[in-house]
Amino acid sequence: MLATVAHAESDALILFRGTIMSKTLPIIIPHEADTMQRLWTAFPSAADLWLENLPGAQAEVADMVNALATAGPVSVLVDGTAAMARAQHLCNHANVTLVPARFGDIWLRDTGPIFARVDGQKQALRFLNNGWGGKYDLPHDDTVGDVVAETAGVPIIRHDYVLEGGALEFDGAGSILTTRECLLNPNRNGPVTETEVTSRLIKTFGAEKIIWLDGGLINDHTDGHIDNLARFVAPGHALCQHAANAEDPNAAIFATAAASLKQAGLQVSTIPSPGLVTDEDGEVVAASHMNYVIYNGVIVMPHYGTASAEAAREGLAQLFPQHRVIALPARSVLTGGGSFHCITQQEITA
Repeated sequence: MLATVAHAESDALILFRGTIMSKTLPIIIPHEADTMQRLWTAFPSAADLWLENLPGAQAEVADMVNALATAGPVSVLVDGTAAMARAQHLCNHANVTLVPARFGDIWLRDTGPIFARVDGQKQALRFLNNGWGGKYDLPHDDTVGDVVAETAGVPIIRHDYVLEGGALEFDGAGSILTTRECLLNPNRNGPVTETEVTSRLIKTFGAEKIIWLDGGLINDHTDGHIDNLARFVAPGHALCQHAANAEDPNAAIFATAAASLKQAGLQVSTIPSPGLVTDEDGEVVAASHMNYVIYNGVIVMPHYGTASAEAAREGLAQLFPQHRVIALPARSVLTGGGSFHCITQQEITA
């Protein structure tokens, strides 16, 4: 099920090798549908964090890894001998490389580097990490990004402020989507204004336009990361969710996001959300089909066993007709606070 709300074109963009690119950007973060050199992820390893959900999370991550490995190399960080033995058993595609490494938990979208082309050279942009505003401050999460960059052999550019990769969505042509709930939250960098953060993002990423949405999903541990709420299909074209049914707890959030994207001059498409998903205590959890990961012609979309999953997968397939779209279970991974996009990071080509 796919819905389209509005459309606008930008005359500042040109077509380059099938991808809309900016004419002048000195720093480029390619759209995730661009050709990538490698995908990085991490294997659930900490029994004290995952508890009874560890085997299920490991199996779900392995299924994601093996599906994405059909599209190219996948490097998987693994912490500890027990986890390595399990990863060797489950992550069995020939394109998978297991990398022994120390990390707090698997959320490499946030703790890993953001790969960019800076003046034509591949660089790894590194930021400070404070455990998502001090909520989950784990050993090695502040250094695992260096491990990824150094293993990849990519030079590091350091920035002295807190930022998580899942808080930003790039269109590859100079526009960034983000949320006020996360980037203006004083638990990251103290009190900051929207103007100050806009200026910082423009300077750091060479951006031409920052598109602000208000807030993320209910009970999102990340304080409203954009990758659970809205993504770019292409420059000028955004995707978000619409309420699956009348019981959807995020219905108003979805409607506000779509209206804000339309007001920003974007074409807006929607797919159905998972609807109401709760944990073992009956609390609403931030389940989202938007947390899909794209890699070299394959898209893996998380599903949570809800009725809307196939309609959401079909909607993504319509939006990305050159891609193979696979829906895989992610209920166990979700118990850790995120899903497939949260645990992956694309390494761009040189």
